[in-house]
Amino acid sequence: MTHGSFRASPSDPHVAAREVLLGDGTRLPGPDVSHAADDGPAEGDTLHREVSEQLWHRGLAAVQLDAPLSHDRFLALGDYLGTAILETDPAVQSYVEDGIVLNLRSEHAPTADMSLQPFARNSLSLHSESSGTALAKQPRYIVLMCVGPGDDAEHAVTVLVPMREVARRLAPRTLELLSHTRYRDRPEVPPIARRVDGHWVLSFRDFLGQELQWTHSGDDTDAETVNAALRELLAAMYAPEQAAGVRWRRGLLVVIDNTYYFHGRTAGPVAPPRRHRHLKRLRIR
Repeated sequence: MTHGSFRASPSDPHVAAREVLLGDGTRLPGPDVSHAADDGPAEGDTLHREVSEQLWHRGLAAVQLDAPLSHDRFLALGDYLGTAILETDPAVQSYVEDGIVLNLRSEHAPTADMSLQPFARNSLSLHSESSGTALAKQPRYIVLMCVGPGDDAEHAVTVLVPMREVARRLAPRTLELLSHTRYRDRPEVPPIARRVDGHWVLSFRDFLGQELQWTHSGDDTDAETVNAALRELLAAMYAPEQAAGVRWRRGLLVVIDNTYYFHGRTAGPVAPPRRHRHLKRLRIR
């Protein structure tokens, strides 16, 4: 068993790549988007099937609706996909409805407070959702719906990076190392890399300049070897040619499979907007 810690250096290759990918001038290709209406239970069943089929084929669903779902229809979609996870962070309770729906409004200036960054004009580093929690508590799906895009939909683009493409960029030895490495003092948390149904799932967050403490339980491996594997992972995550960007429009519904995609966000507008972007989010087990 080896214990160590990792902190990114400004000279690490992924740091410059991250600034490019998550900068507010980034232009990324968008995912394929289908179109649907949702006027009642029958149409809702059609929407549910469409979302399910897209998730089955590519681990991502993107559907443009004529208008945002009503609150009840949004909850019904969550019930169809699984069990919604409660939003328990005290810092976000003013944004929560029914204990499970998080209203993501870009109301704050850029901030170092991790709890408030989803509501600010910061970029958000690439991550899998809830990577620091027990596997049983991690969401399988993140459901996002645009109530209003705000003043400039070219900013605050949701960035999607497929895990399979990241894994393809990693050496087999790197994947082996990461499959025996997890966040330290959290034995219930899955390893950074694991195989699920024949594909690699990566449970990891780019901690920016913060320290990541880790434990390696494989063979007798020194700390620098593990840190080199983490640098290789980060560089693979920010390779620009594999990323897609969601430019939000009113009524756009996106469901992300947390075992298929990393996600993040480009920076918001520099000046405070008159109208804030508003997304609704459900996390589904």
